[in-house]
Amino acid sequence: MSARRTFTVTFLPLGRTVEVNAGDSVLDAAVKGALPLEHACGGVCACSTCHVIVRQGFEALTPASEREEDMLDNAPCLTTTSRLGCQIEVNADLVVEIPSMTRNQVSEAH
Repeated sequence: MSARRTFTVTFLPLGRTVEVNAGDSVLDAAVKGALPLEHACGGVCACSTCHVIVRQGFEALTPASEREEDMLDNAPCLTTTSRLGCQIEVNADLVVEIPSMTRNQVSEAH
């Protein structure tokens, strides 16, 4: 049996990197690394609290679904490379930024 391919997800501004299996989500990586990426709906694309800004690797991602786009409309601090962490299937090394503000909280770290 061959080993599954792994990739890394680096979270800014924390500067922490987590290794995940191909196909895991960015939210899975955050949970695995015990990183503070909010996910009020449990990762089922029913809120916008796991919003991240993809700083590197955006071009390798599959496009956002219409449902994800609709949820992103509720997130503050949107950019052209904004995505929901629960919807990003990791298929390349990524660098993502956790914005200082989500729909539910404002971080003191920024």
